Amino acid sequence: MTDPVVGCVLEGRYRLEERLARGGMSTVYAATDLRLHRTVAVKVMAEHLAHDPTFVGRFTREARAAAMLSHPNVVSVSDQGSDQGLVFLVMELVRGRTLRDLLQARGRLTVAEAFAVLEPVLSGLAAAHRAGIVHRDVKPENVLIGHDGTVKVADFGLARAVVGTGQTSHTGGMLIGTVAYLSPEQLERGRADARSDVYAAGLVLFEMLTGHPPYGGDTPLAVAYQHVHHDVPVPSAEVPGVPWQVDELVTRTTRREPAVRPLDAGAFLADLEDVRTDLGLARVPVPTGRSSAGPATIRPTNRPPRRQQTEPGAADPGTEVLGSGRPARGGRTSMLPGMGAGPTTDVGGRRPAPAVRPGLAPHLRRRRARLALAVVLLLAVTVGAVGWWMGSGRWTQVPSLVGADRAAAEDLLQGAGLDPVFLDEQFSETVPEGEVISADPDGGEAIRGTDVELVVSRGPERFTVPPELVGQPIEAVRGALQGIAVVPTEVPDYDDEVPVGSVTGFDPEPGTELRRDQPVTVYVSRGRAPVDVPNVIGQAADAAQSNLESLGFTVARTEGRSADVGTGQVMAVTPAPGQEAPYGSEVTIQVSIGVPQVTVPDVTGQRASDAVAALEAAGLEVTTSTFITGDRVYRQSPGGGTVVDQGSEVSLLLSFG
Repeated sequence: MTDPVVGCVLEGRYRLEERLARGGMSTVYAATDLRLHRTVAVKVMAEHLAHDPTFVGRFTREARAAAMLSHPNVVSVSDQGSDQGLVFLVMELVRGRTLRDLLQARGRLTVAEAFAVLEPVLSGLAAAHRAGIVHRDVKPENVLIGHDGTVKVADFGLARAVVGTGQTSHTGGMLIGTVAYLSPEQLERGRADARSDVYAAGLVLFEMLTGHPPYGGDTPLAVAYQHVHHDVPVPSAEVPGVPWQVDELVTRTTRREPAVRPLDAGAFLADLEDVRTDLGLARVPVPTGRSSAGPATIRPTNRPPRRQQTEPGAADPGTEVLGSGRPARGGRTSMLPGMGAGPTTDVGGRRPAPAVRPGLAPHLRRRRARLALAVVLLLAVTVGAVGWWMGSGRWTQVPSLVGADRAAAEDLLQGAGLDPVFLDEQFSETVPEGEVISADPDGGEAIRGTDVELVVSRGPERFTVPPELVGQPIEAVRGALQGIAVVPTEVPDYDDEVPVGSVTGFDPEPGTELRRDQPVTVYVSRGRAPVDVPNVIGQAADAAQSNLESLGFTVARTEGRSADVGTGQVMAVTPAPGQEAPYGSEVTIQVSIGVPQVTVPDVTGQRASDAVAALEAAGLEVTTSTFITGDRVYRQSPGGGTVVDQGSEVSLLLSFG
């Protein structure tokens, strides 16, 4: 039957060409990016999930987080959107096969081959862990091996999104994953972090070395029980010749207690490299399952055949839904509750043990009886667990978190079976640094595994003006202050040392903690302050010049005459004494060279009284003498027109006119 979606063009850009795989949660298509003319993979969410706004919102957020990853060992995500009722994710299309396909063809890998595959897987996971992303569904189906030997981890974010919804109608808020690779903390508390991915990667290493997962059973619950209550066996117990260092690595990474596992995939990778060094293990190419000699050269599997998983990203046959009343659509599915009718195919890669036939030996009958008793007890535990989970067990109380510090909030949430998601750090004037400002949801009941989004305080937002800006040109200071959320105001300022146009200081002082948009005064130098001109009138010219120059003035001299100021003394100053003049400006002093001079008026022939009046008006002293008799000036000395000092004496000779 033709897929009706094939041929659709999503958002006018992605033309779906061919269906590659289909599962209960999504369908993967090969598509053409019409804008960039390249082939991509488009994952379209299943219709029953696309109508759940909670799931779609979480899927969108996780898709964006996955798109932030840029690493050669991670299948890149380039776009996400919704069109024509289809919610989709655009990814890199990898031509090759999955690790599951390789293991089905090969059965198991050598230690060197297993390391060659696991190293790039851990490298990709380490990049995700550094970005704060937990895969939560590490398994062979999600490890792609390209034809050229490139190894990439697929499906970042999808398993995380499903776990986090907690409210979708088709999952009932239960834990979705592949039970053969789920960590004990995921099974017990619905909680996962980077160490959960380490556990799953350790199981993948075990499977590559032995050809099957460590645990098998008739039901998912049987497998889950072994994860929680049993230690993972060492690979050398099944494959003689596996070095003890490799056994220890598997044991260390699959411990039931998360605290004693490597902290994240980066730490696992470092341990792997240490083991490689200890063993002197040479690097070999990544096995791809392809050979120039043809398919017959591939070593046949040593395991019963399984239904092949077609493409990572669609719900694979090994996916189980724990705590749900219905299976995911598409591939073989097992259910934790409702253990009645279940599949008879292998779970976790192992075929169930055949039933014991009647008429066996007594010791076999006793073993069958013990097995039956164990099954009855297991079913009783299953019924109790399912009843608890479907009732109150899946619900938990969201603790009050506002005001708690980050570490305490994380511990409280994980203790309640909830997942802390630290969205952002914000400044706060009221909440101390490191404490929770807000939580969503904040209190009330929630399904275990639900994300609680936390906003943590960065403390009060403060800015400081760097002290080294003092003395810098104002243009440079303006640029520096643009990166500080303050409001600067420039004010002119006189300064004897800072050059004109440079900053002399700030108010508040540099280094003071300032709030956002707080006013800051920037003082800009106008150079030296003006100087008051001193009164040097009457001082000797040299003394006056020395006094003025000590104040920063330059001095110019002129000469003048004064009746009041002695010769060689200052008789005038410009600018006038008491006035302000710029520092370094010129001050002119006028130095007296004696009393003023006048021109003697010619008073010959004038009446004596008139002549005396004219001469005295000119500032001259007058003496008179009479020749015979008369009152007119007969002769004067000095004569008219002569220039003499003011106050000089003029003699008049009077006679009869």
